[in-house]
Parts: sequence; structure tokens; C-alpha cells
Amino acid sequence: MSAARILVADPLSPAGLDILRAGGAEVLDVSSEGRAAVEAAIGDCTALLVRSRTQVDAALLALAPNLRVVGRAGVGVDNVDVFEATRRGVLVLNAPNANLISATEHSFALLLALARQLPAADASMKRGEWERSRFLGVELQGKTLGIIGFGRIGQKVAARAQAFEMKVVAFDPWLDKEIASRLGVPLLGLDALLEAADAVTFHVPLTPETKNLLSSERIARMKPGALLVNCARGGVVDEAALLAALDSGHLGGAALDVFAQEPPVDPRLVAHPRVVATPHIGAQTVEAQERVSSEVARMVLDALAGSYAVSAVNLPFSADASGAGPFLLLGEQLGRLGTALAGGKVDSLEVDLRGVPEAFGAAVSLSVAKGALDRALGDAVNYVNVEWLARDRGIELVRTLHPRRGETGEQVGLRIQGAEGEFSIGGMLYADRQPRLIRLGTLPLECRLEGHLLLLRSWDVPGVIGKVGTKLGTLGVNIADIHLARKDGERDAWTVYRVDQQLTLEMIAELAALPEVRRVFDLDLSRG
Repeated sequence: MSAARILVADPLSPAGLDILRAGGAEVLDVSSEGRAAVEAAIGDCTALLVRSRTQVDAALLALAPNLRVVGRAGVGVDNVDVFEATRRGVLVLNAPNANLISATEHSFALLLALARQLPAADASMKRGEWERSRFLGVELQGKTLGIIGFGRIGQKVAARAQAFEMKVVAFDPWLDKEIASRLGVPLLGLDALLEAADAVTFHVPLTPETKNLLSSERIARMKPGALLVNCARGGVVDEAALLAALDSGHLGGAALDVFAQEPPVDPRLVAHPRVVATPHIGAQTVEAQERVSSEVARMVLDALAGSYAVSAVNLPFSADASGAGPFLLLGEQLGRLGTALAGGKVDSLEVDLRGVPEAFGAAVSLSVAKGALDRALGDAVNYVNVEWLARDRGIELVRTLHPRRGETGEQVGLRIQGAEGEFSIGGMLYADRQPRLIRLGTLPLECRLEGHLLLLRSWDVPGVIGKVGTKLGTLGVNIADIHLARKDGERDAWTVYRVDQQLTLEMIAELAALPEVRRVFDLDLSRG
């Protein structure tokens, strides 16, 4: 068997390159030559290693018929077209743990720098000035730190804050309160946290739910003079609203390592006297760069050798080769839908498999959990870490496998316990192998699990569908198809509308205001 030919498109620590060569791979390093060199060399390469610079888009993947693995030396895969890679059977790997300590320490470094005005004081000294009275800081001891996103980095930031004798509160609707309690950190609602905190730090991925999570309305809830630190992802803070709050003096300052657009186009926020800014260097330490390079190099070699015990952000094996792909997509879509219906936070997932090949059982149950955690964790959850991420959040995952097929095909049932009680749904694969919903609770309902779905629970009275359709029309929302579920003699009914766009919160509120409508759920399954 010929040696693996691995293309290195972006600069990596030599530690990773040494691992690749020691593993018998042929390494082609074009990291100093730009996009044209990558395009010219990728045709006969079996693996591609990138950081954030190279865009692994559909055009580049089309030039790589032999490509089996893309390794992203970092956490986020925003520069990789994961859907196109998956369609082509290319495994996408990342290194989610390598920069954990560096990101934690940078967050706390920015908090200290902001509290004591260190960058401005340093700049003053370099200008030959001596202005002690100008740089009046604040102590962290006794202050309350609000941590938004209480995963691995958030928990490590909390430990450091507690060592500084700070009070710590956290917001994470996906985390079990008992886990936070064991760490001595109360979990609060987002608004309550913002009202209580003297400083706020972010540790959440950028997802549709977290985009502009800190809006102008929420900034207004923060204490006058509060500090803000964001080393997570640009876009979770509304930058225009933040700039206005800094200009008005409502916020005491902000420390930012990430921005909605990088590098920032508008210089006003970065140049603001109340802002400490760094150019996305949270992972820029010698140790983190060595770890991330070494970690992704080892995983690429393992993946090329046929192992799936790697941190994959897409399918951990070729769907075409294994036949598991349609089952995994069905499981993920059911997990996304079930979580939305159950109110977001998940306590338990019971997966019932009928007719699903036994070899796929564990993977399909994990795909349900992956879909359930997708809204909270985005790219951070994958088939390798989903089980322990679920366990870390106190989520019980139970699987039951029935080898015999259902009456019409392979079926996956899900009973989910969440913030709003228990809910059950069922799905299956038909001959076209496309995932379909076949049951909502006890009501039979068939629809494709794809695109933008609008689910309405309503009273079964005349005129509901007409009123909803008219309302959607006035809102400019086009309906692709409608599916209705009800039982004769009962007032409870469900309707699923497939629409051409995701609804805004204002649109959902208008639908929910209709007297016949009991609940409205808007779900984007296009990422599936």
C-alpha cells in the first residue's frame, strides 16, 4: 500500500509534521505559498491539514478525488464545507480539547487587564508618562462573575475566579443544576445573571440560538459599570449595541478577542478607550499550538488507517460504504425535533429501534443524542464525544433494539424528558431512504424531516388552518406543504407546515397570539 500523501495548507507546529512523517506519510507543506499552490497539489492527496486561513469549500473539494480526511487544527470548522465533505465521503476532524487551557487563561487575562486598565497604563508608560491617578481600577475579590456557557472552559474559568475569591453564577440551559452545584456555582436564567453580575464572560458556540445573544435589551439589564469579556465567538454579542453601551457609559468596559467579522471592518469598537482588544489569540500559546498540531496529526493518521475513534465533526464513516448514513440522519433530525418539542433542556433520551441493523444500533442512538445537543453545542458535539457530553450534562441515554422490522420499514422511536415534561415521536426510512416523521405523541403524522418546519399545537376547531395560512401570508412566509394530525372526538391537534424560510421571533409571537393556537415551534432542519 502506498504511503499517505498529506497536504499541509496552513502553518502548523513542527511537532505535528514530525508525527506525520514518523507515521510513514509523505508530507507536502505548501503553507507559505497560498491558495493556488493548495489547488495545484490537492489532486493526488489523501488528507488535508488546515487551520483557519484556507477555505475548504466545494470548489477545493471538487479538485480532490482522492481526499479521505480533512484535519482542522483547531476547534471551529467554519472554513470547511462539512456538508460537501460528507457528501463526498470525506471525514472532517478537529481538535476540540487542545486549546482548553489557553482559552481559559486568555479569558481571565482579559478580565484582569480590563479591571486594572493594564493596556492603557502600559501605553501611557511607553509614551514617557507617569499618571498614577488616571488608572483607577477595580478589584475582583467579592465581585460576581457571570459565566454564559458552563462547559469545560466555563468551568475552568469559574475555578480561577473562585481562587480570586469572586462569587460565580452561570447560565447554561443545557447543563444539569446538580453538576453546577457540585462546583459551587448556582445556575441562573440569563436575565437574572446579567442583573446580578459585575462582570460577564462568554463561553458558547455561535449557533442560530446564540447569535446576538447579548442584545441591546439584555445589555440594558446589566449593572451600570459592569465589565464584559468575550473570547468565545464573534457574533454572540451585538457589537452595535455594545458600542452604544460603552459610549453612554452604561458599561464600564469590554475585553474582546473575537469579532463578528475578522479582522473587524469598523474600527470604532476596537479603538474605544473602554475596550481591550486582541486579534483572536485565545489559542495562540506555544503549548496549545503544539497540542493542536500533534492531536490533529495523530487523528489523521488513525483515520487513514481505518479508525473512527477520532474527533469527527461529520459522519465517522462513509455513509455510502456502511449503509448507516440514512439512519444517522434520521436519528439526528428526531433528536433536534424532540429537543425543541420538549422545551430545550434534556434530562433523558429513550431510543427505540425497530428493524435497524444491530451493527448500527449504538451509532443511531448516539445520532439522536447528537441531534438533541446540536442546538446547545453546535460543532463542539460529534459522534466521538456526544456520549460523555450527554453524561456530563446529566442526560440519561437508553437504547432498546428490536431486530424485527416494523410493519412498513425501519423505525426509530424517541421518548424525551425535558424542561416541559415528556414527549414522544417516531420516524422511519421508506424505500427512498429519506428520514420521515411518522408519529407525534400518540398521533400518526407523516412528513419529511428536512428544511424549515413550523409545528403548531392547536385546538381542533374549524378555521384554524385557514387563519394560520392567512397569517403566514400576511407575514410573507410561503407554505410548501401541510400535514395534520388529530384524533376524532378529541380537541388536541397538531399541524406541521413546511415553509421556505425560518420565522423571526416576532412572526412566531403573532402566530402564538391566535386564540386557537396553543404552542408554536419553529425548527430549522436544513443543517441536518
